[in-house]
Parts: sequence; structure tokens; C-alpha cells
Amino acid sequence: MKRNTCIIYSFIGLLILVTSCLPVRKYKINSPDGRIELVIYAAENSGIRYSVWFEKIQVLEDCSFEILFKGTRSFGRGLKIAGTQIRTIDENWERVCGKRKKVRNYCNEMKLELIETGETKRMVNLFFRAYDDGIAFRYEIPQQQSVTDFSISRENSIFRFTGDHRIWATHWSDFHTSQEQEFTEEQLSDLKMDDIIGAPLLVQADTNIWIALLEANLTDWAGMDFAAGNDKYSVVTRLSPLPAEPDIVVKSSAPRYSPWRIMMLGDHPGRFMESDIIHNLNEPCALEDVSWIKPGISAWDWWWSDGFAPDKKRKLGPDTESHKYFIDFASEMGWPYQLVDWNWYGAPFASTETWEPNPEVDITKYSDLCNIPEIIEYARSKSVKIILWLEWHHVNRQMDEAFPLYEKWGVTGVKVDFMDRNDQEMVNFCHKVVKKAAEHHLLVDFHGAYMPTGIERTYPNFITREGVLGNEYNKWSDRITPDHCLTIPFTRMLGGHMDFTPGGFVHGNRESFRIAGQTGLPYTMVRGTRCFQLAMFVVYESALQVICDSPYNYRKNPEGLDFLKIVPTTWDDTKVINGQVGDFIIVARRSGEEWYVGIMTDWTPRNLEIPLDFLGEGRYHAVVWSDSPDSGEYPERLVKSEVTLSGKDIHVAKLASGGGQVIHLFPE
Repeated sequence: MKRNTCIIYSFIGLLILVTSCLPVRKYKINSPDGRIELVIYAAENSGIRYSVWFEKIQVLEDCSFEILFKGTRSFGRGLKIAGTQIRTIDENWERVCGKRKKVRNYCNEMKLELIETGETKRMVNLFFRAYDDGIAFRYEIPQQQSVTDFSISRENSIFRFTGDHRIWATHWSDFHTSQEQEFTEEQLSDLKMDDIIGAPLLVQADTNIWIALLEANLTDWAGMDFAAGNDKYSVVTRLSPLPAEPDIVVKSSAPRYSPWRIMMLGDHPGRFMESDIIHNLNEPCALEDVSWIKPGISAWDWWWSDGFAPDKKRKLGPDTESHKYFIDFASEMGWPYQLVDWNWYGAPFASTETWEPNPEVDITKYSDLCNIPEIIEYARSKSVKIILWLEWHHVNRQMDEAFPLYEKWGVTGVKVDFMDRNDQEMVNFCHKVVKKAAEHHLLVDFHGAYMPTGIERTYPNFITREGVLGNEYNKWSDRITPDHCLTIPFTRMLGGHMDFTPGGFVHGNRESFRIAGQTGLPYTMVRGTRCFQLAMFVVYESALQVICDSPYNYRKNPEGLDFLKIVPTTWDDTKVINGQVGDFIIVARRSGEEWYVGIMTDWTPRNLEIPLDFLGEGRYHAVVWSDSPDSGEYPERLVKSEVTLSGKDIHVAKLASGGGQVIHLFPE
């Protein structure tokens, strides 16, 4: 340990440049590979500012931060450096579920101890970390006489870009949102000061320079959004206010750390999908035993809860027999879960027009139609486990009695829905649910939820979340286009797991797609080909993949169903081979010695070359599910083939309009 310390501090002269005779002090820190450089400027009259270079090109300039406390003056100017510390972090850890099993946390960190020059002498510690794939910073309000309990009315972390770059942004109308919107392509100059722009914000600064702004380790704090800043080509953080106190975003007491603010940097947006930076900025796993946390695919009734099952000659609904129907199919497919969605404990809402929670229901009691113990016992006989849907107000009221009861019943997990906020109160509620669920061996799937920030590293029973415009919108809209499906891997999914609920098996192309809720169709359609939907199971990250369609549709037209019997939902490694935002994507993921490749395109048919050098040495047997030559007219059709490949080969994927391909490779 002493030897490492000596090595680290021997490089301080290279990492920190201080000119004491000048009014501005300059501090420098680099990423371990040297491609990213952060320069911090400290001046008492203008506070702390920093600039960022990637591959020797400046991408952010003169960025700053300011904390506005309610009832007292802001903190950000009139500061001096009371001390500095620097260290190199290099550690290894393992995920329970996710994109990569073995993770390296490797960065250079600088801590600046700041103190006001005025009478109050308030102190704040500012931490910067330089990773090979980005810069992160957060601040600490330490224990001190001048700051005990505090309320923050605003945080102004300002990111100043060097030009009017192309961006992909998602706009919220207000802070009460399920975060289910498209990411639209715009320019920085299009943003307004009264905008609420959700994280992440993806920025293309140059052909080979990409930046993504997002946050990590959101704990007992308000979630971060963005708006246009006062300066040209700048954005500033907007934290979600407390519902009952809209002039306050955070109420807390010292000592307290803020979440990490992240600037991902790379030469391609696919590098961000491979990144571990968000989880590296969260706390290690808090659970001693994680053996009960099992990833997998879940059958799901809700897409068809108001549909008709012709092979059963009956209407599907929130009843015992319908769930047995789905359990039978999950068992047939070898899937470990069945998700019992809403209405199992009665009508959860007093009105579906206002979505006000029903105060009369009790989540420790099941309805006459839906016998939960009987469903659980039937599922157990079929080697399937049950996940229960819950409305969040009811969970908030009853989790202390309900979760122990669910464990006694034999429930495996809970899906908590309709939070639709990311203010401090809601963040704390979500953390409470995940911790309480872990005490009773329950997995957690949040819907109507905010952007992930990495807590699943600390509590891996938090197995997935929504916060995405997903397949369910096909029931009542035409918004789930191939363009959208190929934008979210490079935007929403940068935060982590994403419960898109893939796997629709009734397809439409541009002309034939119909909205069930508007046309009276007895089924819900998806846009694009069968292979487009199959590829989602590789491209979209979620340790719990909740599959959306009906057993009847899977059995009626089973092409590709064999792939859904074998595809994993957690991975040992992930590589993004190529892609363009909104246009196409190629993702390879490894499970043990086997590789799975998912390829998707927008409405433009493509022939994509895929170098297979990620395979390394040896030859592989490849099973390929491809679009049929007539998939443009009949999108449900596919062709299955087999071939031998090696890492020296280049595979060519021929994709139909709105098409895809999946490949399963295993050593010969």
C-alpha cells in the first residue's frame, strides 16, 4: 500500500500545475490512457471552472458549477483552494447481472477542498474523476458549523460546448413524467431556457467525437434534467423540485454527497453502450447472498389482458385460468417467470381518466377472480415463478406488511408502477422499495420510472426498469417506429437496463401496420420484421426480458421462437460492432464461450458487413435467423441457416426494410 501511494503522489507534478504568483491556479488530470484531459481553473473572483479535451481537441470549455441554497447566498464564487488530493483508483469487481461480468474501475481522481473567502467560510469538496470513457464530478457538503441542515433551491452545473453541435434530446412537458418519449435530433441552439430535457443528452461534437451527459449514484437527491444555459451552446442542470415545495429541490443535512454528473466521451456512441462508468460510480453490492437473483425471460399477460385466445375459446383477463394459460407457455419455453399484471388485487385506480389510486384496495389480498396462492402453486408445478404488479401508492402504504407476506406466499418479484417522477421523495421511495424487497428475496421491476443511475450494482435484485417508450405503445399509437427503436440504444439505454417488453409476433410494415385500439383489431401489432423483434433481445439490455405477446400468436406462427428458447438475458461481455443513431446497430454479446449477435435497421434495407474478430481464435458453428427475401411484404417470415465462421471472417447481414438478424455462435 505504501509503495502504491508513493507512485501515485510522484505524479502529482505531472497532473497538477499550480502557479502561485498568478490569480488563476490551473490543475490538470488525465484519463489513464491519456486520451481525455481535464483542466481545472481556480480563481477567487470567478470560482471553479474547467475545460475538457478529447484526443487533444477541446470539447467543453469554461464549465462551472454553483449551488443555490434557500435562505442564504449561493455557493460558487469567492472560493479558494484549501487543499488538494489525488489518487489512482484501480479495482476489479463482478456484476450479478448485466452487460459484462468482470468490471474494472480504473480512473484518476482529484479532490479539491474549497472554502469561501467571505465571513461564512463555508466549505465544499469537489471531486473529479477521469476515466478512459469520460469525466465525472460531484460535490460533498462536509460537516461544518456554518452548514448543518440545508435546502437547495437550484444547482447550476453548466456544460459549455464549443459549437452548435447536433444533439438527441427528449423533452418533458413537466416534472411529472413517466419518461416515455422519443429522443429527437436537434441542434444545441434549438434548446430553450425553460425546457426540461431528460438525461441522457447525446451530443455529436464532430465525426468521431461524441459526448453524453447523464448522472450516476442518485441517492437521497433530486434527479437531474437539463435546459439551455445563459451562454451560447451551453446547457445547465435542472433538478426536479419537491411536489409540495416547488422552490426546493433537495432537503438534507451535512455531510452529504451529490450524485455524480457524467460527461461520457468517445469516438463512437456505441462505446457508451459498452461503458461501465455509471456502475463504477455506484457503491459495491450491499447484499451478502445474491444466489437467489436469477435473470431470465418472463411471460406477460397485459398486452392480451383484453384480448381473445382462439386456442382457448375464451377471453383473456385478470383471472386464475388466464394466468395458468401463460404459465403453461412459459414452462413450455423454459422461461423462469410469469408476470401477473394489474387488477389481481382489484381495480388499482379510482379512475383511469385521472389515474388516481383506488384508496379501497389492499395489496395483501387477492380478488375473487385471481387466486394468487393457486397461481403460485400451479406455477411451481411447472417450474415457473410469479412476479406481481403493484401501484406505487399502495406499495408506499403497505410494503412493510405486503413484502413479508409475498415471500411467504412464494412470490419471486414485484413490478411497481406509475411513479412518474424523479424528485428526491420519489428517489427515496424507490430506494426503500429495493432495500425492503431485498430483505424478502424479491426482485424489483420499476415501470413509470426515471432514468437508471446504477443502483442495481448496489442492489442487484433491482433487475430492470422501464422509463422508455416501449412496445406497449403499439396498443394505442404508431410511435414505436424502427427509427425510434434504433435511437434508444444510443440514448436511453446508456443509463443501463431497459424493460422495452420486446417480442411482438404480429407484424406490420409501413403500409400494413394498424393500431389495435383505433381499429378494433383483436391483437396488437408491431412494426418491422420478425428478426427485428428477435434482435431486440440481444441489443436491448435487461436481465429480466418481459416478452409481450400472446401464447396463441407464438404458437400460431412460431418462426424464430426457437431463438427465444435459448437467448440469455445477462452477459459476460458486450461489444458494439457498428451503428448509427436511428439508422442501424450491430451488437455482439458473450455468454460463456457462446456469442449472440443482434442486428437491426430502420426502414432502409441494408447489407451490413460484420467483422468477427471479437471471436478470437478457433472456429464457430453459427445458427443465423435472417429476414426472408419476401419479408418486406410478409414481415413475419424468416430464413434459418447454419454456417461455420471464424474470427478472420466478415459476415454480411442482408436486412429487409425495418429488418434484423440474429446469430448464435458456439465453438465447434
